[in-house]
Amino acid sequence: MSNKSPGVADDASDASQSGRGLLFIVSAPSGTGKTTLVERLVHVTPGLRMSRSYTSRQARPGERDGVDYNFISRDRFDAMVAGGEFLEWADVFGNYYGTAAEDTEGALAGGEDLVLVIDVQGARQVRSRGIENTAIFVLPPSAAELEQRLRGRSKDSEEQIRRRLDVACREVDDVATYDYVVINGELEPSVQRLQAIVLAERARMKRMRSEADRVIRTFRKADTSGKTTERKPV
Repeated sequence: MSNKSPGVADDASDASQSGRGLLFIVSAPSGTGKTTLVERLVHVTPGLRMSRSYTSRQARPGERDGVDYNFISRDRFDAMVAGGEFLEWADVFGNYYGTAAEDTEGALAGGEDLVLVIDVQGARQVRSRGIENTAIFVLPPSAAELEQRLRGRSKDSEEQIRRRLDVACREVDDVATYDYVVINGELEPSVQRLQAIVLAERARMKRMRSEADRVIRTFRKADTSGKTTERKPV
């Protein structure tokens, strides 16, 4: 039996068909700054949207339902899991996060390029389903820098900081399973690297084949002498 999520195309030929959006995955250890990076990336890159996750946790000050996350109850989250509604989901430090398959398919089918900001657990689930994607791992400059950033947020206890660092040590072992790596030292240079990846993926032959074929057909109007057929001025 297929483990494909409802509504999500998992065939490579479907994923690369003309007009269909590209799926990007961005993962990083907690505190690396991945969400800030992606928010800036989508702001400067037309046609790119950040996926909005569902979560069972309570909204933090300043967060808005339907904008930052879709905040739902734990019971509702469990029901969505049981119904196979998630493309991926994970337990992250005691809170559940998930990406709805229907939301993802709707965006891609509509021609939008979509970024999933998910952890390594979620990325593994997407890969296991055979869904075409471009995966990017964001690293901090060093473990010491990550610890400094976590402490600088001033919102985690010492126990929480140590737990996040322990998880980060395991997560970085997954770097080799990703397509690209960006080291987030400074915001703008890191955003530029992410944007370069998006633009490069958009220019791949399988993505541009239809447009390239249109141009190539104009060359096939050449006559036997190798000169293109000239049109008289209108």
